[in-house]
Amino acid sequence: MTKHISIIITLFLLAACSKEISQRSLPDFEPASLDQNGGNWKPILLTAPTDILIEEPLAVNSAAYQQELTEIQDLQRSISSADKKSIEKWKNSGIIRWNETARKLVAIYNIPPEANPDGTYPAPNAQNPGVYPKFPFANPPYASRAYAYLQVALYDAMVTTWHYKFKYNRMAPAVNSPAVEALEPIQETLPSYPSEDAVVADVAYRLLKVMFPNDSVMLDKERAEQKRAKLVSGLASPSDIRAGEAIAAQIAATTLARYRTDGMGQAGGNPTVWKELEAAAVGRGITMPWKSLELPARPGMLPLFGNVKQFLITTAQRDSLRPPPPPAIGSDEFKTALAEVKKMSEVKSGEVWRIAQLWSDGAGTYTPPGHWNEIACEAIAAAKFSELRTARALALMNMAIFDAGVSCWDAKTFYWYPRPSQVDPSIKTIGLPNFPSYTSGHSTFSAAAATVLGYIFPDKAAEYQAMSLEAAESRIYGGIHYRFDSEAGTACGNAIGSFAVKKGQADGSN
Repeated sequence: MTKHISIIITLFLLAACSKEISQRSLPDFEPASLDQNGGNWKPILLTAPTDILIEEPLAVNSAAYQQELTEIQDLQRSISSADKKSIEKWKNSGIIRWNETARKLVAIYNIPPEANPDGTYPAPNAQNPGVYPKFPFANPPYASRAYAYLQVALYDAMVTTWHYKFKYNRMAPAVNSPAVEALEPIQETLPSYPSEDAVVADVAYRLLKVMFPNDSVMLDKERAEQKRAKLVSGLASPSDIRAGEAIAAQIAATTLARYRTDGMGQAGGNPTVWKELEAAAVGRGITMPWKSLELPARPGMLPLFGNVKQFLITTAQRDSLRPPPPPAIGSDEFKTALAEVKKMSEVKSGEVWRIAQLWSDGAGTYTPPGHWNEIACEAIAAAKFSELRTARALALMNMAIFDAGVSCWDAKTFYWYPRPSQVDPSIKTIGLPNFPSYTSGHSTFSAAAATVLGYIFPDKAAEYQAMSLEAAESRIYGGIHYRFDSEAGTACGNAIGSFAVKKGQADGSN
């Protein structure tokens, strides 16, 4: 009972801290470009934006549209303090706001379940998500997948939205009528039909309520607030919003069809599979296979995540990118690497300790993929990207992060290599991930993200690469990984990031 109470307290504190994430002020900015040709950019899951159908807009001089303008005027005359607060909250990038919400949810649910009295561990159940342990356990693989699907859906949705915006070219209510005031900054030459905010709100809601079903009420409130804010502010009419909702429903259905059939449901495996994986690694020459160091021993985290369908590469490409075998346990190379981990893990101050803590991203956090999403969102806001270009940047990066995670887990399962602290129990770690060591997830995630961000922001490419290498180094400092884990992970992450860069170079956005 005491353990469960501590978990409840932890979740409460995380929720309070995470609330600050979703309400952080974004700098005011007008996008540097409208990206008028964005409707011609190549989507990811759709073959073309014309896969999605919406009705033609009402004519500006029609009685029905004029009635919509009158409704907005009435709302503005009786605007409430809550409406003003919502307009302020949503006046910049809705996509960044929803990315923050996703990170908040990941942090809240990134808590490993406690053991049962008999030494077994309960597993979250998507069919009964409210029962302990609540669904999901938003560990790094789960988080990378959630971020990727959310951002891919939003990108395809924005390409579709831009296609119809410039096809129909109907401007915002505040542009079409002098009686409607623009209560937030407005791009007067950006058509408002369909409303990009309605598209973003409904796509994000429809995906995140599947990923985090216990929070569907909160998510519904967020989407309603975003759409009302644009209505009251004079940036969208009711028919603009309805058209956005129609796009979102179709995009979400297409995305969730892939999400539900990508193999994630089988990623946990079972005791028979776990033994087979360990035996296969022993057959490949691993003389000391990984084992859980938790008490009681916990099943490894998603050992078959390496088989989940990737966005950027095929299974054959995944296999070709699998790193060569790690050093033989007991070899001179191994002993040197182990001694380095031991030495660095004993440093509990200064720059080494700062780096180890900065990149720890363990339980109760938004995970390493979330860390890179925060870095990306800050750069996007500073660069004043349109919503379309914001969606593209986050989709490319998160596809790379997710694919990197899948490839990393493939290597972990293939080699089933022991952690440094398993070989030398005197090594004290900053947390201890419950899965094999080779290769490093932090390193693989980070290299993939840095490669993509360096392409999107070339003037900061060297800075992102330095951050990636620092993240990789942090796992040695924390006693979590050998240097060869981090080096192999970095090489794989860079390679997978390059696939995302190639995709971006060919999508028409340049």
